[in-house]
Amino acid sequence: MTMLLGTKSGYATELAYVTNEKDDNISVIDLSQNNVIKTIAVGQRPRGVILNKMHTLAYICASESDTIQILDLKTEQIIGELPSGEDPETIALHPNGKTIYTSNEDDALLTVIDIASRSVIAQIDVGVEPEGLAVSPDGNMVVVTSETTNMVHWIDTRTHKNFANSLVDARPRSVKFTDDGKFLWVSAEIGGTVVIFDVATQQIIQKFSFEINGIHRDRIQPVGIELTQDGRYAFIALGPANHVAVIDRKTMKIDKYLLVGRRVWQLAFNEDQSQLVTTNGISGDVSVIDVERMKVTKSIKVGRYPWGVVIRRMP
Repeated sequence: MTMLLGTKSGYATELAYVTNEKDDNISVIDLSQNNVIKTIAVGQRPRGVILNKMHTLAYICASESDTIQILDLKTEQIIGELPSGEDPETIALHPNGKTIYTSNEDDALLTVIDIASRSVIAQIDVGVEPEGLAVSPDGNMVVVTSETTNMVHWIDTRTHKNFANSLVDARPRSVKFTDDGKFLWVSAEIGGTVVIFDVATQQIIQKFSFEINGIHRDRIQPVGIELTQDGRYAFIALGPANHVAVIDRKTMKIDKYLLVGRRVWQLAFNEDQSQLVTTNGISGDVSVIDVERMKVTKSIKVGRYPWGVVIRRMP
């Protein structure tokens, strides 16, 4: 671990790991100092990234290497791979910590992987260009969006059967369950909307559209979604609009828009949700948002085309 200044122990307490699509590496950011402390080489075109439950390993979708790489976060070395099918783009971990799901964009498949045996359990046919993935908090279902089919596919994790398909607006990208598992948020990039599903019925109960002064609506393209654990706010990355929308979940109204970097893509909270980090693909940086003050406090240069981000608590 790199020795750092500015904390009582001399070590960072939280690190953000950012996948850089064009540089085939990961930028490691110390969030106590708001600077990059390390760059780690990985496979080709890294995009989706998640942590294991102990925050000791990262699983990285190396899309053009057609694999999921396993990164040991202590040694900062790639220690293995998981079979992923072709072009893995996004990735999700089952609550049991034993199963990983990944979307295979080129093959219209959802691949289910057993971590311990490093083997494929199942491959499930879904719509064209699958991307967004989320597993319900109880672990009973996984949902995946298909960008070209404009659908959300609802899959039983026990049977690996697709039990429902829901139409949404054009090019759905990200999905996010509420912590109680009762609702699902879905962004539609080209449709310019975000919808909320009632999970029990798979029916849409709310839809949001976005308007920003001086920005043409065609540039407002919702992608990444994050929800606060207290049920108060939703944050939506708006792509080439270069803003993050803040939705008040109590009133179901758009509260404000926060200006960030160019082509904002994905979002991640730190552990206590006091900070939100955004990846900004075109400007090659991340923005740090102070959640309490609803203010962007820092822009940090990373690699070319940052895509995914996760934040690790340190032991």
